[in-house]
Amino acid sequence: MQTVSPQGMAQGMVYGVILNDRPTLDRLGPALSQPPYGAPPKAPILYIKPYNTHAGTGASVRLPRGAERVELVATLGLVIGRDATALDEATAMDAVAGLRPILDVSLPNPSFYRPPVRERCFDGSCPMGETLPYAAVAGLEALTLRTLVNGTVVAERSLSDLVRPPARLLAEVTGFMTLRAGDILHLGIALSGPQAGAGDRVRLEIDGFAPLDIVIEDAAAEGETP
Repeated sequence: MQTVSPQGMAQGMVYGVILNDRPTLDRLGPALSQPPYGAPPKAPILYIKPYNTHAGTGASVRLPRGAERVELVATLGLVIGRDATALDEATAMDAVAGLRPILDVSLPNPSFYRPPVRERCFDGSCPMGETLPYAAVAGLEALTLRTLVNGTVVAERSLSDLVRPPARLLAEVTGFMTLRAGDILHLGIALSGPQAGAGDRVRLEIDGFAPLDIVIEDAAAEGETP
C-alpha cells in the first residue's frame, strides 16, 4: 500500500529517529548508561510511523480511548527521491527530493527505550505538511520549528541541535537498510514535548513552509470506529 503526496510522488514508509538531539541526550545524561539503556547510542535508533498514522494539514487527530492528552513533537522529514543504499555522507543529500514538516504525536511516555507501538502508532499520529523541494530550502540546520497550541507558542527548537546532521544520518541509516523512493526519514524527536487535549488547535510553523494545522478530538465512544 502506498499513498500519494500532493506533488504526485508515491509516499512510502515514514521512519522516525530518537536520541538525535543534544538537549535530550543532555537531559538523560548518566541515565543512558543505566538499565534499560546500558550505554549511549552508537547508531541511529529508528521506529516506524505506519500508514494508519499518516495525515495531512487540517486533519482531526482523535485521542486514543482512555487518553486525555497527547504529546506533540515537531520535526522535519527528508523525502527520499530515489532508492538509497550505503550513501556516502559527502553526497547523501543528493538522494533527498524534498522536505516535509511533521508533527510526531504520541501518548506521553518518559522513556525512549524500545519505542512502544501503542503510544506512537495510533491512527492519525503522524500529520505531515506540504513538501518543499530540497533545493528550495537554504540553511537546513538553521531552521527553527515552532509548535503552537491555540495560538500560543509552546515549544521552539532549532535543527542546529542535531547530533547527526541530515547527511550523516542518511549515510548511517542507509549503511544498514535501503530507503526507497518516497520513503521519509525524519530528523528526530525531542524528549517530553508539549501536550494537547480535546478541542485544542495545534500548528507547526517552519519559516518558508506552509503551516501544518491539526485539531485534537475526543476519543471514540464505545462502539464507534476509533
